[in-house]
Amino acid sequence: MSIAFDSLEKGQEIGQRRIELSRADLVRYAGASGDLNPIHWNEEFARSVDLPDVIAHGMLTMGAAVQLVTDWAGDPGAVVDYQTRFTKPVVVPNRFGTAVEASTALTVSGKIGALDDAARTVRVDLTVTAPDLSAAGADPATAAALKVLVKAQAVVRLA
Repeated sequence: MSIAFDSLEKGQEIGQRRIELSRADLVRYAGASGDLNPIHWNEEFARSVDLPDVIAHGMLTMGAAVQLVTDWAGDPGAVVDYQTRFTKPVVVPNRFGTAVEASTALTVSGKIGALDDAARTVRVDLTVTAPDLSAAGADPATAAALKVLVKAQAVVRLA
């Protein structure tokens, strides 16, 4: 898909996506990334360091969020800068004995925050939220949404 730079406007939405993260996803990511920190897979250890439960890897969260931008741009190489700040951990619960594997849903939405005519770049501002599962036994389906990344911005160069 080719995006016409001149057709874009500040404030224009580029889309939204929901990303389910399960404990199995965290274990697979740990193996692929080499980040085997037990806060990402061992509930007892995570709680011993004052986390509410196992948490998703920060880089997994960042990567999942920017996928919205790369899908919109149609070319991952078009993203020339990406930065964010982490504000809250993404808690991924485990519910042994249930028929359905528990997961946490990240919600990512993006809109155009700035256009640079000279450089032909677009700054996409992302909003990334996850359920607030900081309370013991919190239900992901009904928990309030928390911003887990702030100042999440990707700069995309368009042809």
